[in-house]
Amino acid sequence: MNVAKTGYRVFSANSSAACTELAKKITERLGVELGKSVVFQESNRETRVDVKESVRGQTIFIIQTIPRDVNTAIMELLIMAYALKTSCAKNIIGVIPYFPYSKQCKMRKRGSIVCKLLASMLAKAGLTHIITMDLHQKEIQGFFSFPVDNLRASPFLIQYIQEEIPDYRNAIIVAKSPAAAKRAQSYAERLRLGLAVIHGEAQCAESDMADGRHSPPCVRNTTGHTGLELPLMMAKEKPPITVVGDVGGRIAIIVDDIIDDVGDFVAAAEILKERGAYKIYIMATHGLLSADAPRLIEESAIDVVVVTNTVPHEVQKLQCPKIKTVDVSMILAEAIRRIHNGESMAYLFRNITVDD
Repeated sequence: MNVAKTGYRVFSANSSAACTELAKKITERLGVELGKSVVFQESNRETRVDVKESVRGQTIFIIQTIPRDVNTAIMELLIMAYALKTSCAKNIIGVIPYFPYSKQCKMRKRGSIVCKLLASMLAKAGLTHIITMDLHQKEIQGFFSFPVDNLRASPFLIQYIQEEIPDYRNAIIVAKSPAAAKRAQSYAERLRLGLAVIHGEAQCAESDMADGRHSPPCVRNTTGHTGLELPLMMAKEKPPITVVGDVGGRIAIIVDDIIDDVGDFVAAAEILKERGAYKIYIMATHGLLSADAPRLIEESAIDVVVVTNTVPHEVQKLQCPKIKTVDVSMILAEAIRRIHNGESMAYLFRNITVDD
């Protein structure tokens, strides 16, 4: 029985078989069985969860990978957590390698901070702790009322570079925008490589519009009381795309946390090829690869895209052989073991800096 010798249980909250692969790898490393539960969608698209064994007084880990149907996965996690809570589980710890809605962590005009809403929902459902990996913004941890362990995939990606890229000493680490420069600098310093930054591409989603400085929009009212008139801010004008750093005759390695809409990466690869880079690698933690991403990668100047298995992408790999996968189940399994045994998590963060 799953709890006989370990004192904890591991469940998967996914209804899709493709999404349970990471959970199976984690339980194999831990030497435990996956908890018995049924998660399925009824004919009216409602989610139903049925836990098939007693969890009273136990520490429960719920592994939830996020497929393309993000909202269904969230409901599966919430209902699973609440089902375990009402079944008197002692602690309920969510293992969410890719945390959804993490890009919606800032106010956008009259929008909302959806990531904060999701954090509140998880707490209300019964979660007491979360293990995740490479949050889009590390400040997201402050949205939660319980502990969050934000693991890093950089050691695995750096190991891939060292072992799988021939002549990586002739490579240069590239940030596809100034906003990604800190992450790229961290990789470059660890690998003892040079650094290049692409400047001038459109960055409206993350830098100009996302922090609320344009919310609400400035509207000059000339009919009523004008009150205090603030000076109007001059609009930004994007400079022509330039590459700061010499990439000629080098292997260019672009690093980022998420690769979803690949348009920016394709454009970056083209400009790097024009500047003389002879091979282009993309390294990212979360390979969402939505819409036509596999086709665009296959047709682009990108040679290899390396992502971890925090998000299932087997279908995309069949469509594009350039996509390679790095397994991070080892660090997730070790995090579960240490939390259950009450051991320090510091070992998993050794030599990790804020910029990683």
